[in-house]
Amino acid sequence: MADAPVLLTRTSPRLARITFDSAPVNLVTGVLAQRLHEIVVELDADPDLQVLVFDSAVPDFFLSHFDLAHLADFPRPDAATGRQLWTDIAVRLSKAQYITVGIIRGRTRGGGNELALALDLRYASREKAFFGQPEVGTAVVPGGGGTERLPHLIGRDRALEAVLTSLDYDAATAENWGWVTRALPDAELDGFVDTIVARLAAFDRTALATAKRMINRASLPPETDLDTAYADFLETTTLPGYLARAAAPAPTGQQALEVEYRLGEFLGIAALRRQAAGESA
Repeated sequence: MADAPVLLTRTSPRLARITFDSAPVNLVTGVLAQRLHEIVVELDADPDLQVLVFDSAVPDFFLSHFDLAHLADFPRPDAATGRQLWTDIAVRLSKAQYITVGIIRGRTRGGGNELALALDLRYASREKAFFGQPEVGTAVVPGGGGTERLPHLIGRDRALEAVLTSLDYDAATAENWGWVTRALPDAELDGFVDTIVARLAAFDRTALATAKRMINRASLPPETDLDTAYADFLETTTLPGYLARAAAPAPTGQQALEVEYRLGEFLGIAALRRQAAGESA
């Protein structure tokens, strides 16, 4: 599909790859969410697939946050499950009979980070990967599972810091905290993941799927909590705090791109400026 924001490549019956390609920053748009959901639903019925790899074709961005300016364009809930699409994607990937592996280079924030958290294995470029949940800094809350999955991985206090401060975290910190499976030198990342993927593809599919299901029982948040989180997120997009920010002029062009590169830093600066302006009014 020409100009598709999500590309599916099948390298063998056992192996497939999903590549995010929505320049300039891989925002999670309604079109991207719809196409990714279509692919994941299609792969649910695949009897041969053992490993699904995720990567990005956009330099410096793995997958960004939701495009809140166009949230009304997001697809309706999945007809089969009644679940919001982004939550449905994450649940399907977590429960899939195949193993999901992320090759993470670049900024991975908000909905993009929540998608990454739903993957089974996450391998990050030590030099190029950054992670964050910036929602609170924009007066909304995470809705795609960040508040449910992060505490399981990094602990309550670190999850609180990450979500409440809306900061960006480098790959070394993410590895130390358990946010990612491993952080590797960028030059070694692809080769390492290729070796892991080839090993998994050579094993018995039923054994892999059964072991994943067993570990899921001890580690995944309840699906009802994920549904509630998305409802909480939608509610905050109707409240005065977010609406006031949404009504303010948004940066455009090069300035908008610079904001995306330094989003965690920018949100803190913007909040302090609003506070100072309010106190001087």
